[in-house]
Amino acid sequence: MSYQCFNVTHHGAIAHVQLSRPEALNAMNAAFWLELPQCMRDLEASGQTRVIVISSTGKHFSAGMDLAVFSNPKSVPMAGDPGRMAENLRRVVLQLQDTLSALEEVRVPVLVAVHGGCIGGALDMVCAADSRYCTADAYFTIKETELGMTADVGTLQRLPKLMPQGVVRELAYTGRKLEAEEAKALGFVNQVYPSQEAMLEGVMAIAAQIAANSPLAVTGCKEMLNYSRDHSVADSLKYMATWQAGMFRPHDMMKTFQAKATKSQAQFDDLFPVKPLFAE
Repeated sequence: MSYQCFNVTHHGAIAHVQLSRPEALNAMNAAFWLELPQCMRDLEASGQTRVIVISSTGKHFSAGMDLAVFSNPKSVPMAGDPGRMAENLRRVVLQLQDTLSALEEVRVPVLVAVHGGCIGGALDMVCAADSRYCTADAYFTIKETELGMTADVGTLQRLPKLMPQGVVRELAYTGRKLEAEEAKALGFVNQVYPSQEAMLEGVMAIAAQIAANSPLAVTGCKEMLNYSRDHSVADSLKYMATWQAGMFRPHDMMKTFQAKATKSQAQFDDLFPVKPLFAE
């Protein structure tokens, strides 16, 4: 598949997705919002991709929402009956939210490598990833507040689960920059690298470690972690028991034990492909 806003390359079981509009500071235009969930679904569909790494090109990771998205009165009406206009806008916001939720919903881990500015809607996107990494010059900002609106596609819902509430509120109320070292100290990013090259090398190495594990075990980890974030410990433990009763099989464990005995790398079967209903 080819995309207007992304370049996709494959490195074994790792898919590297790069934002590819540096001349526009990788602003999130209409094509971006349509292509991102499709790209995520395309990558998980084969079963051969075990990790997705998202990075960018140019000066900044992304300048955030391209406001031209809202300039077409036919796609996003800004006039007419107030009630109908409000219902339509609510539906548009829900669709935008669904686009970024695709990073959570795919069954494989999504790692994001950020350089330069990660602004506005781009912060909403990286909050939905499994893990974040950045360069020393990176910064993150809830820019919407400075523009006179409330961020509405995920940052205010996900960021408080990733960082202390007081800091999130400060960032949201002020719109100030969260610099790389502060982001690491707060646990928002896992590691800060001196350059984009060093970052990509490091993140791809982490992705390779993930890809070497049983994909069934890894997708189970993602499913449980996402569920546990949004539910009580008691409910999450019950779901874990149900998942394990249905999904656990000793086959992959036996491969691991055999590989350790022979001092080799275990080779695990891919997950089954994701297909349309009743497709052969």
